[in-house]
Amino acid sequence: MPEARIGLIDRFGLSEKQAQAILDMKLHRLTGLERKKIDEEYESLMKDIAGYNEILGNNEVLLKVIKDDLIRIKGKYNDERKTEIVPQYAEIELEDLIKEEDVVVTITHFGYTKRLPITTYRSQKRGGKGLIGITTREEDFVENILITSTHDNLLFFTDFGNVYRLRSFEIPEESRQAKGMALVNLLQLKGGEKVNAILPVKDFDEDLCVIFVTKNGLIKKTVLNEYANVRKSGIRALSLEEDDKLISARLIKKDEEVIIGTKNGMCIRFSEKDVRASGRTAKGVIAIDLSDRDEIIGMDNIDGSGYVLTVTDRGFGKRTKASEYRSQARNGKGIKAYNMTGKNGRAITIKMVESKDDLMITTMSGNIIRLEVKDIPKLHRNSQGVKLIKLDDNDEVVSIALVIDD
Repeated sequence: MPEARIGLIDRFGLSEKQAQAILDMKLHRLTGLERKKIDEEYESLMKDIAGYNEILGNNEVLLKVIKDDLIRIKGKYNDERKTEIVPQYAEIELEDLIKEEDVVVTITHFGYTKRLPITTYRSQKRGGKGLIGITTREEDFVENILITSTHDNLLFFTDFGNVYRLRSFEIPEESRQAKGMALVNLLQLKGGEKVNAILPVKDFDEDLCVIFVTKNGLIKKTVLNEYANVRKSGIRALSLEEDDKLISARLIKKDEEVIIGTKNGMCIRFSEKDVRASGRTAKGVIAIDLSDRDEIIGMDNIDGSGYVLTVTDRGFGKRTKASEYRSQARNGKGIKAYNMTGKNGRAITIKMVESKDDLMITTMSGNIIRLEVKDIPKLHRNSQGVKLIKLDDNDEVVSIALVIDD
């Protein structure tokens, strides 16, 4: 008897009381309990099988079962729908998957481009050395820098007088020190063709025009909508003389004025109405009567409420009230905008700014400094300016961009 109890415990993992209870049972009782359990299981299975056969064989019974189940589910989950059902709209565009944000787009002299978030560059005090913005070949340097949105269209105007189009998000996002991607891998440029001006466009509004100015002082105005369907291979934007090239392209509204600056520190201000709108392939008309060895360095829209910013290649700059620049007729000699000396260098840009804006300055070596415009002194039109960025002896400023405060 003890051996049987130990055997039950070892084999079936029973407790001593359980093993003893089994040993105390009479054999006929043990056999009867097992037989009864098998019979009950058999009867239950046969009943289930009969019920399933009836459901499968009788359509009315099947529908009743479905109805009963739905009523049961309705009672159990009787609350408002949490999933919203909406109609299917048009196919998702790539831009729908791209976050819309302000970015910095840079282009080097040899045609490498990249984009970075605007927050990459923090504001610094005037006179600093800036941050390393891009690592370039020894003979390469950053030539264009602009602030745009990832959803904007970018119109690329070249020295051949052609225009190409990209979306901002199509330009690869890179690190601050990266060289970027060659534009020839993004645009179908012709041999030797070089991008000289870039225009961010959100919508091709028929009330807007593109106004161009060339190195030799010619100006042209064309309705923006004429550039809405730019092919990947590019289209003609304006016609140029052999020794001329495009310097600046701006969007302009009706009755606005432009201010144009030259390398020797002269400028002219006149109304857009002085320039008759012409087609894409037309040549320009004379904007300013240039002196010998002078050339255009920039153009911007102007009004009487802001400041005119001028910056030189040696890192000097100043801002002057726009009211100091009187409006005159196109094709004049202009007035003095900057007092050029051997110390401060030659002018490289002229822009309209507000005190709340930030200014980004790029040097030939790839350094970029971001300044608050309010830190730049307000000086008279014919003054020399102050140092905005500290430059090495072999370095110089090559590009200026504004970060507009919304």
